Order: sequence, then C-alpha cells, then structure tokens
Amino acid sequence: MGSAPKCSLLVVDDEPYILPTLTALLGVEFDVAAAVSVEAAREVFARQPIDLVLTDQKMPHQTGIQLLEWIHEHYPRTVRLLMTGYAELEDAVNAINRGHVYYYLLKPWRTEELLQILRNAAEKFLLERSRDQLLEQLRQLNSELEKRVAERTRALQDANHLLEQRARELERLALTDPLTGLYNRRAMEEFARFELKRHARYPSALTIGLIDIDHFKDINTQYLLPGGDEALKGLARVLTRSLREVDSVGRLGGDEFLILARETNQEGATRLAERIRATVAETPIPYGPHAIRLSVSVSFAVADANVPADFDSLYHLAAGAIKDAKDNGRNCFAVCRLAAIGHRPSAIGPTDQPTADGR
Repeated sequence: MGSAPKCSLLVVDDEPYILPTLTALLGVEFDVAAAVSVEAAREVFARQPIDLVLTDQKMPHQTGIQLLEWIHEHYPRTVRLLMTGYAELEDAVNAINRGHVYYYLLKPWRTEELLQILRNAAEKFLLERSRDQLLEQLRQLNSELEKRVAERTRALQDANHLLEQRARELERLALTDPLTGLYNRRAMEEFARFELKRHARYPSALTIGLIDIDHFKDINTQYLLPGGDEALKGLARVLTRSLREVDSVGRLGGDEFLILARETNQEGATRLAERIRATVAETPIPYGPHAIRLSVSVSFAVADANVPADFDSLYHLAAGAIKDAKDNGRNCFAVCRLAAIGHRPSAIGPTDQPTADGR
C-alpha cells in the first residue's frame, strides 16, 4: 500500500539562512519549494501548482501580505500562512482581512508547533480538494443523468409518436376496405348512426343510398377475378368524384356500395342518383388492353327533416328500392322517402332519363 502524496509547500523568506533550514525541516512531509522574494514566488506559481504557501511578512519591495492578496486572487485554493517577528495586533488583523490568511505565526517559531500547523493546513487543503472533486463528480453525474433523462424522454416521445401513428394507421385500416380504399361496412354504419343522431337533434334531411353493379358475375367471368377487382376499384373512383366532400361512400362487400348524403332531400337524392348512374355508364374502366364498361342500379332512401329514422329502417328501405331499380331493367335508380308511418317510392329513373347536375 503506497504512501499518500505530499502536499506542495512554497516557503518565501528573504533571510538566506531561513530557507535551507525550513526546506530540510519540512521536506520529509511536504514537497518544498523556496523563494526569496514576492517576484520569485510568482515565478514558482507559474511553473507548478502550490497547495500551501508560508511567507514572511517583512520583505523588500513587496510584503508577504501583498503576496497573499495576489495568491488569493489568482490561486484561491492555495492555503495561505503568514509568519512575522512583529506581534502587533493591527498587523495580524490586516493580514487576515487582506490576504485571507489561514494562520498567523510569530517568529521565532517552535518546530513541532510549525509542523502541526502545516499538517492542519495540509489536511484542510486535502479535504477541500476532496470536496471539490466530489462536487465535480456529482456535477458530472447530474449532467450525465440529465442527458440520459433527456435522451430517454426523447426516446419515449418518439416511441409515443410512433405508437400514435401506428394506432391511427390501425384505426384507419380497421375502417377501410383494402381493395378499393373506401370506408368499409363498419365505418359507414358508424357514420350513418352518428348522422342519424344529428338528424334527430338538428332536423334536416338525410339520405342513404345503395349502389349495385349490374351483372357483376358476367364481368368476373369475362375478365376473371383480377378484372372484377379492377372494376370495383374503378367504380370506387367514379363514386368518389360524384359526391360532395361532406358526403361519404363505402364498400359494404362484394359489388355493393353505400352512400351517406348529408342534408339531402328527395330532390337532391334524385339528382345525385341520376348523376351516379349516368357517370358510371359513360366512364369505361381501363384494364390492360380492355375497357370494362359498367352500369349500376342505384337506390336512395330519404329521411326528411322532423321524420324519425334509424339505420335499419333506412337501409331496408334502400334495399327494397334497389330491387325496384333492378326490376325496372337495371342501369336505373329508385328513390324512396321514409314517412312517419310506412313509406312509398317517390321517383324511379329509367335508363334514358337525362342527367341533372347540382344538389
């Protein structure tokens, strides 16, 4: 086990016989440097770190108190001791106040007393250095901890953001038909029930519609399943372009689509139904070298303002109306109104009905 490192000690005195005596006396316990003047002492400080300084008060040019003031300003961690042959109280107080002296010794000093004072000063220095090291370690640990906390916080924020994105994506997928990109049955039924609640609270007309591709089985037979899928995707694009931004369209399954037209009465539903029918008939769907031509049967069920309605009633009304459209030769539409008691068809459009724009 090695011995503890010695503290460095600078002894400053202009009397030639003092320095060799103190160097020999203190060299066993301290790493001693010597200077005969304040200027020489400053040069020692420039060359090496000094832990303790023991300086005489009375020296030519500059005093020991001036040296200690300079050391206090530039090397505040160095422990400062002053020795003098003059015991005036005023000098002692002046030294303590100006040079922040740790201890004031009187000449002549006793060897054991001097050694003990220097040992105490060295212990003070080592304790303060240890404290400073611990504080610096604590500062570094706190800085590292803050850095890790910040990194962990950023990582958690990034993870939460990713989870939110994934959750939104999963929610979107749960409400989306994978083939056409339209809303699926679940989404459309949720939208419809929400709008029906709003219809009950803020009376305004509400319309739901069904779209069914005519002879879709023949399309699958002629163009096979990939062609049928392309026809469904093409129809989804046509339906989306035919609606207002406030309306919704979704695929219920197979070749059946559902439309939710907000604040749309019988007249608006009739115009919309014909626009959809005519646009689909006039818009071939590209499929490789082929152009798939479609026609659709369209039905709308209208709940006028102040008429109580629920989804099942409107859906079944629209389903009955689309049967009327198919019975009338397909490529046409039927519009029914939901009455307070019962219902009746209000409009049936044949294939030769002219297109009307605007709702």
